[in-house]
Amino acid sequence: MTPGNNGASTPEDDDPFGYLYADGQARGAQPPSGGYGYPNSVSRVRTVGERSYGAQQATYGQGVPQQGAYGQPNAHYQAPETLPGGAPASHRPAAPAPGRRGPNTKGLLIGAIAVVAAVVIGIGVAMINGNTDDDKSGNEAGSTPTQSQTSSPSPSGSGSAASDSMQSDASALTPAGGASTASDVKGATSSDGSYVTGLNQPGASVTWNVNAPSDGPYTLFVYYSATGDDQEMSVTVNGTPFGGKLGLDNWRHAKDGDFANGWTRSYVWPILKQGSNTISISCGSGDKCNVLISNVKLKPGRVKKDS
Repeated sequence: MTPGNNGASTPEDDDPFGYLYADGQARGAQPPSGGYGYPNSVSRVRTVGERSYGAQQATYGQGVPQQGAYGQPNAHYQAPETLPGGAPASHRPAAPAPGRRGPNTKGLLIGAIAVVAAVVIGIGVAMINGNTDDDKSGNEAGSTPTQSQTSSPSPSGSGSAASDSMQSDASALTPAGGASTASDVKGATSSDGSYVTGLNQPGASVTWNVNAPSDGPYTLFVYYSATGDDQEMSVTVNGTPFGGKLGLDNWRHAKDGDFANGWTRSYVWPILKQGSNTISISCGSGDKCNVLISNVKLKPGRVKKDS
């Protein structure tokens, strides 16, 4: 193609750059007045940011959504779970694998309760057996005489005194050292109302000769009346002093001299031999002997009850 203007038949045949050539300039070609491109082009130079393409646009720097500062939430951000088909809002724990079960806590609890119940039952049985052994401890044989007991005794009637061969009323006992038998004071527990008096002086005594069916420990019950202060006397078995005093407390709280209201009992645990035995109750040195003795009774073993 040679520069020149052969007559434009169509706009695209017009050479927009004809003004650059000598022949074009000779024909009076001029640079386009509307900017670069075809003559009389509608192109216009515009400020950057003001040109629009089919829709109104904001001036550069205005109306453009600004991204939040670093570390600040973006108002245009949407979490994946808010979109259709997005991730679930929370994670559900995985179901346990089939065939596997946790520990059998119910079985363990039942087993623990059974063990505790067995222990409690065992303790209860032991306590019951212990109490039974304590009640029967008086029946156990021993080699050492025991001091007289101080538990509060109850008076025994004359009917019980006549039902056992190993017993004796005061009238069948042997008083000595100024002691004697009497029956003036009422309430004596002997079958005939007799009792030994005059024991409140040094050397006074009452003796009982009794046959024991076997060797071993026995319980000697002494029925007496005491007034005022508590009393105590010495016991001798087959010529050997007993290991302690015979306590003769004023369990009835009888006033001094009121022997009719002071009848009660006490006991000691001597060791006897089979056959004949001699038991003496005497007012020894340092003893307090202001008592009346109505009857005596002997039972095998160490017991606390006379019936």
